[in-house]
Amino acid sequence: MSNDDELLTSEAVCAGGMHIPVLPDEVVRHLGDPGRRLIADCTVGLGGHAALLLAANPALQIIALDRDETNLQIAREALSAYGDRIRIIHANFAELPRALREAGLEKVDGLLADLGISSNQIADPTRGLSFERDGPLDMRLDRREKTTAADLVNTLSEGELSDLLYFQSQERHSRKIAKRICQVRRQGRINSTVLLSRLVAAAMGENPDAHRGKIHPATRTFMALRMSVNRETESLQEFLAAAPECLNPGGRIAVISFHSVEDRVVKEDFRDRGREGLYAVLTKKPIVAEETEREHNPRSRSAKMRVAERLAKA
Repeated sequence: MSNDDELLTSEAVCAGGMHIPVLPDEVVRHLGDPGRRLIADCTVGLGGHAALLLAANPALQIIALDRDETNLQIAREALSAYGDRIRIIHANFAELPRALREAGLEKVDGLLADLGISSNQIADPTRGLSFERDGPLDMRLDRREKTTAADLVNTLSEGELSDLLYFQSQERHSRKIAKRICQVRRQGRINSTVLLSRLVAAAMGENPDAHRGKIHPATRTFMALRMSVNRETESLQEFLAAAPECLNPGGRIAVISFHSVEDRVVKEDFRDRGREGLYAVLTKKPIVAEETEREHNPRSRSAKMRVAERLAKA
């Protein structure tokens, strides 16, 4: 099973269970030392990593960002015991410089970005992220975004749909799926997650009801649409571009990705910053979960963490 396939399986598994932060010990080891006084958790989610870091370092303060207002409220309540050591800001991590200015800051001692989506997001049918729970074909993680998955499915040309599926999630059947979508939408707008998942399965010659224990045939299609709706790759690139100027010398950036597209973007950015003399790359190979964590938390199977340290300017 490939790393991407493990991601697809683990997302389906965690949809019905409690969200557990991945690579907890590794995150604390790289970002939790006492010398770090200020960290930006740029994708705070439900607050799991932030809580671990605050507990590990009593002197630490965290600026917590997330694009999802619902998760921010959950994190606010979960982290309330830490008082003014945590400040929460509604922002996409691509907006990091703006968020820091809003907090009256320029630089921090650490940056953390967990690029996965949380289990409660998948489990909520109104978000349209699940191919098993019927709901509107939305997929926006930030309601400020205007474009939904339904907009893409119903307005893009067949060629544009095929390219989106292939380049965002390496869907090998992208042409067949795009053709089938365009055929079905001539009969009426595609607005339902279950309708989309079933027509994708049909395009691939798969039985959507016979995938138990296997990868659902619509998984890569849903992942590609979600990434496009939320501009996930573009946002990651913007975040990585801004990161060096937001870090104090000696500050660290840790990014946890869950599929090869994102991991490659992070790897190449860290490599290029290293050549520019901005970063010392601390992970020649990505950090992955130990077997015990993989068994306890299936979502961790595909997690890869890369870490770099900001060098002083020459």
